[in-house]
Amino acid sequence: MGCAVVWPARRLRGQTTLPGDKSISHRYAILAALAEGTSRLEHFSQCMDCQSTLQCLAGLGIAIEQTGETVALSGRGLHGLREPQQPLDAGNSGTTLRLLAGVLAGQAFTSVLTGDASLRRRPMGRIVTPLRQMGAHIEASPGDVAPLRIRGGNLTGIDYRLPVASAQVKSCLLLAGLFARGTTRIVEPVRTRDHTERALRHFGVPVTNGEGLAITGGQALRPVRLHIPGDLSSALFLVGAALLLPDSELQLRDVGLNPTRTAALAWFVQAGARIEIRACSESEPEPRGDLVVRAGRLRGGRITGAQVAAMIDELPLLAALGPYTEEGIEIRDATELRVKESDRIEAMADNLRRMGARVEVYPDGLAVGGRQPLRGAHVDSRGDHRIAMACAVAALGARGETAIEGAECVAVSFPGFFETLEQLAER
Repeated sequence: MGCAVVWPARRLRGQTTLPGDKSISHRYAILAALAEGTSRLEHFSQCMDCQSTLQCLAGLGIAIEQTGETVALSGRGLHGLREPQQPLDAGNSGTTLRLLAGVLAGQAFTSVLTGDASLRRRPMGRIVTPLRQMGAHIEASPGDVAPLRIRGGNLTGIDYRLPVASAQVKSCLLLAGLFARGTTRIVEPVRTRDHTERALRHFGVPVTNGEGLAITGGQALRPVRLHIPGDLSSALFLVGAALLLPDSELQLRDVGLNPTRTAALAWFVQAGARIEIRACSESEPEPRGDLVVRAGRLRGGRITGAQVAAMIDELPLLAALGPYTEEGIEIRDATELRVKESDRIEAMADNLRRMGARVEVYPDGLAVGGRQPLRGAHVDSRGDHRIAMACAVAALGARGETAIEGAECVAVSFPGFFETLEQLAER
């Protein structure tokens, strides 16, 4: 694709089904590989990140059959993985690398985890430190980044308080806890998405929640058959697009509505959005439902503290919506945005300025003024899928066309994003 061009739209109308949830797909695939028997995962995400997870699992000896959006994995049990013959390449996926590090820390062989240039810049000390405390031998590259060389086995459960709220780090340690003697207990500074805990329980391994999350090692996982809901993080980009264009109405079917993921939806409603949830199901392990979204003027506001951890993936989108709000949007306490696939603070500030917006940048966030007309421009995704999609949303309300450099990166999380946007847009 290279460069995608987005034209202004009058409104968004129609209904669509989102790709399978990326976060859930990763976790189900990894747990299925550790189960004793064959698991069948339906509506599995086709994004590049989840394909990286499947490729890494295949490198560990897991037989995988993929037919369309259905994936069958023949699990080999906790100790049935095979030593990989070459480094395991997680591509651009931090979830793949961090979660598999927890699994590999418990294996009685040596393995190497690596990724693309972007992933090799992202901080891994936050998993290396606690995994070493559990007994794994890990060699990291200078600066505690990938590649990681892991010699696992003989882990012991620990009590660990996360210094930074991170669902990936929490999940890494829960997975390592499967292989550890005794109990591993993890305390979060604020609650993060709980897909791993829910999935573990569904695979037959209890995770208790008292003074922290606790898991006892050595428990066998059972195979499952599960249907993965639509990806809420992807859905929110379409929600945002509908909210900024008058007379829009969208129905997004069978979207995951895990309460640890719906903070952005709640924020939208508090800021004036009209969003209705229909056909909501609490079926295990993940709740789901249909979203009906109608255009509504957003007031804007300030996002700080625990809100940041709860909406970390949606913050580029909220920044993109800032010029279309009444009061603007200010994001603080978000230094984590600087160590994602790109420096998302600088990326959004630069691109919005190219489109004519006034943006103030802080070490831990940015402020985007409200009621600002945008103009089409040439913007740069910086190879970051969420930056590309956020810029596309901003472009729908701008004057003139916007060209997004490196737009192919959306395949990391939402293959077909631009085609879906085009189908729903009326001009």
